[in-house]
Amino acid sequence: MIKIENLHKQFEDLEVLKGIDLSIERGKTAVIIGPSGSGKTTLLRCLNLLEIPNQGTLTIENQSVTFTNRKLKTSEIMPIRKKTGMVFQNYNLFPHLTAIENIMEGQIIVLKRSKEKARKKALDLLEKVGLKDRADMYPHQLSGGQQQRIGIARAMAMDPDVLLFDEPTSALDPELVGDVLKVMKDLAEEGMTMVVVTHEMSFAQNVADQVIFMDQGVVAEKGTPKEIFEETQNPRTLQFLNKVTATV
Repeated sequence: MIKIENLHKQFEDLEVLKGIDLSIERGKTAVIIGPSGSGKTTLLRCLNLLEIPNQGTLTIENQSVTFTNRKLKTSEIMPIRKKTGMVFQNYNLFPHLTAIENIMEGQIIVLKRSKEKARKKALDLLEKVGLKDRADMYPHQLSGGQQQRIGIARAMAMDPDVLLFDEPTSALDPELVGDVLKVMKDLAEEGMTMVVVTHEMSFAQNVADQVIFMDQGVVAEKGTPKEIFEETQNPRTLQFLNKVTATV
């Protein structure tokens, strides 16, 4: 489903990703954890080519790109990008569009769906995320948690093979986190392929099929939630988990 081979990403003199090798199966949820600055978000952004790696190969389903420190053509970027839906940390909704219009926009412009079909799809997704009654509200009329659920619906509307989540709850008030995580948990149970960067350790423990611990630009350890949270002997993983659980 997703295969990452020897992926490197450098910003000027700073090497952020130092040779990442990962495989994520179709229908599985992979959760990436690790300290700030470990390269988690950069890796996620490389998966839909918001950041172009300097070296390595990325394969999503039947689309593959090899990076050789060159500028990619649009014709190389778009097939990968169409397979991914991105849910951002700060929602990134269009403020001048209603909730339903935010979900319809990409369908009409990118997928060339008719307004009627786009509206039906948007209403179905609003119901799925529990916000059908907020269809005609603007982002400023919605809570952060509601905006994030609209963001998830908008990403799903593009029929991606994989959903990418960049710390989707980090900007939310604590009481709003649960509704967003429930939508994500439901998607995982339905077999949506997801890659999630998060600080929500309970989500990683209870929902992930694979947990990836990153540190200083490399995958320091990967395994099942049980292997990472209960059985790890990796000193760096233990140090991180002890620090995280101590602050909860």
